[in-house]
Amino acid sequence: MSNLKDLLAQRAALDEQINQTKDRERSEAISKVKTLMSEYGLSVADLSVRTPKPVKVSKVAAKYRNQATGETWSGRGLQPKWLKAAVAGGAKVTDFSV
Repeated sequence: MSNLKDLLAQRAALDEQINQTKDRERSEAISKVKTLMSEYGLSVADLSVRTPKPVKVSKVAAKYRNQATGETWSGRGLQPKWLKAAVAGGAKVTDFSV
């Protein structure tokens, strides 16, 4: 069975190995990237992430309004619950036109 002093020494040795391996692998990765960049004629600017232009979302004017609550619907997408309930109750969709 190991004592605390031995375990701490082992941990220190492992930490040193980890740091050495990390530095070595990082250097190898940098070397590979530099080789690929020169092979394909790439610059650092070519590596920047290009963000797509934001899609402009235009609001559509309301076509239907619930007079009791003020809720509106543009006529696009699913009918709102308040309009479905009103139509089920005998009202016409045109009754709610703005």
